[in-house]
Amino acid sequence: MTPLRCCIVDDEPLARDLIASYIEKTPFMELAGKFGSAQEAVKTILEGKIDIVFLDIHMPQLNGMEFARILPSTCRIVFTTAYERYAVDGFKVNALDYLMKPVSYEEFACAANKALEWAELHRRADNNAPNRHFIIVKSDYKQVQIATSDILYIEGLKDYVKIYVEGEKSSIMTLMSMKALEKHLPADEFIRVHRSFIVNTSKIKTIERNRIVFGNAYIPVSDSYRQAFNDFISLRSISPE
Repeated sequence: MTPLRCCIVDDEPLARDLIASYIEKTPFMELAGKFGSAQEAVKTILEGKIDIVFLDIHMPQLNGMEFARILPSTCRIVFTTAYERYAVDGFKVNALDYLMKPVSYEEFACAANKALEWAELHRRADNNAPNRHFIIVKSDYKQVQIATSDILYIEGLKDYVKIYVEGEKSSIMTLMSMKALEKHLPADEFIRVHRSFIVNTSKIKTIERNRIVFGNAYIPVSDSYRQAFNDFISLRSISPE
């Protein structure tokens, strides 16, 4: 079995080292990196396949709860914090577990086993889905198949989403949440840029004043997602020599 790739994001050096030691003694896990801030961790998480993020909540600048909302759907989160009051919010962002500091190895092992169970379910789902290059949604009492490569962007409207497809005059509307749809999109091709918008990165041609331009449509990049989007852009930008 391929080990779960883990990273640690915590501004306390002792806390980082403790979790790192736990990862190193857990056979089905490997440490891919440890970081003192969310900003330091973004590049590694976006560039490489990270399965589990051990994430502190109370950090300067971008806190853990804010950071959790912009992580790829392929990453799962285990929060590590000294503050109980964040527990409910933690599960709102679909965290695997919530560990109170100081974390014992027994508590860590329970969270690690949850992560392993999630990974096995995820891998079985992948094996049972021979073609992940399209999605099928219900719209106007019909089942509509959409190639993910043709999607320009997705807009969330309360309980509905509108899917804008290249070459189509009108969007496809379906009863579904943004969160549910995001789980079925290739994480390396789509990025959340706003609470209400997900864009296909391969279709981005123009960015203007923190807005992505798709023809006559202007997609805003909100403050909560700007750092991750800027990191995505910087990784692909070519600077003059």
